[in-house]
Formats: sequence, C-alpha cells, structure tokens
Amino acid sequence: MSDPENQRSSGLSADAKAMMAFETGKKSTGIAYLLWLFLGGVGAHRFYLGRTGSAIAMLIISIISWILLFVGIGLLGLIAIIIWVIVDAFLIPGISREHNQALMDRIEAQART
Repeated sequence: MSDPENQRSSGLSADAKAMMAFETGKKSTGIAYLLWLFLGGVGAHRFYLGRTGSAIAMLIISIISWILLFVGIGLLGLIAIIIWVIVDAFLIPGISREHNQALMDRIEAQART
C-alpha cells in the first residue's frame, strides 16, 4: 500500500504518528523532580527515567541502610544515598534530555524503514 493510501486508511500522517509516539514516550523533567523530591532516596526518579539498574541499587542500599541503622553501620549507606540524591538533582535534566533524544532517534529510524 502506498503512503497516501495508508494515510487515508488510518486517518493520520506518518509525521502525526511519529509525534504521538514521541509524546507518549517522552519523559518530563518536572515529574522526575517531583519523584526525586518525594521518593528520591529509593530511586523512584531513576526508575521513571529508565535507569533501572542504578534505581535498584539505590533501593537496595536504602533498605539495607535503614535496617542496619540500628547497629550503627547503616548511617554510612544513608550518607551515600543522600549524596547520590543531591548529585541526581543536577543530573536529572541531562538524563531526561538523553532519554528523549534516544526516543526521537528510534522513532526517526522506524519512520525511515
């Protein structure tokens, strides 16, 4: 089926479909900051931004640190998490931009095929 025929049958142009795919898959910096503010210690913002490996690491370190806090050594893990969360405050815009750019590249590659 040619492109005009495809456009008539679905009602949307390829550009409109690409824009819709981008809008549904893009990550918002504002939402990432809200997750960072309220659930940053457990890595919720990293889960949202697609950094699952480091998010799981933050979650595990937080849980273990809270458990070990009662014997004193957990404080070291919590200090590490606090530093990590503060650093993430500066990294969130770049991670979001990187994710959105990669999404745009994937959509463009699919449109070319």
